[in-house]
Amino acid sequence: MAKIIAVANQKGGVGKTTTTVNLAASLAATKRRVMVIDLDPQGNATMASGVDKYQVDATAYDLLVEETPPEQVVITQTEGGYHLIAANGDVTAAEIKLMEVFAREVRLRNALAPIRDNYDFIFIDCPPALNLLTINAMTAADSVLVPMQCEYFALEGLTALMDTISKLTAVVNADLKIEGLLRTMYDPRNRLANEVSEQLKKHFGDKVFRTVIPRNVRLAEAPSHGQPAMYYDKYSSGAKAYLALAGEMLRRNDITQPVHA
Repeated sequence: MAKIIAVANQKGGVGKTTTTVNLAASLAATKRRVMVIDLDPQGNATMASGVDKYQVDATAYDLLVEETPPEQVVITQTEGGYHLIAANGDVTAAEIKLMEVFAREVRLRNALAPIRDNYDFIFIDCPPALNLLTINAMTAADSVLVPMQCEYFALEGLTALMDTISKLTAVVNADLKIEGLLRTMYDPRNRLANEVSEQLKKHFGDKVFRTVIPRNVRLAEAPSHGQPAMYYDKYSSGAKAYLALAGEMLRRNDITQPVHA
């Protein structure tokens, strides 16, 4: 059965989509069965997977609102080697439509139930806001992966996010855990970044991933080419960092075997 991980942070521009796409591609490269669900109406994870968000037949909107069977929504061919449920501007309407339906918080969890056994990992790229889409993601998820930059305001945002997660745990998903905190766009020459990094490790201990994602031009360029970094430039520091993160995640979850042919 798949481990479902929501990649979330209420602050924008912290590397949620970059992390979702590159971690998924890295795990897929180890022969794990991986799916990415793009819940952000901007559709950035869709485009970064080499899929044109304007040309897709179905999106997360169809899954959540129209209750289209998931096998009719899943795209099986992507540049990252994983399956994808796409997003585009239609997903904005999903949030409005969901307000009108019964049990709206569990729509995604219920929709994934029939196909969950088909995967080892399912990553949900959340929008940078606490809305019904993010709540659906966290209700469906086993854990939350939090990408964050090591800067002062990021710590404030993290406090708010942790508060949100604890409230959701109490109301809609008692089993929700923190998968880990991931330091992104990290520059070791920056004194503040090092100070914030130390504070994170002090307060959250082993919840902070040992792997650090560096600030890297190739990581920034790859989405415009519709590819994860490991296929755009496998020798880049960003691509290597996400491969290392995939290895760390497998060890943390004690999933070193088996792999699928």
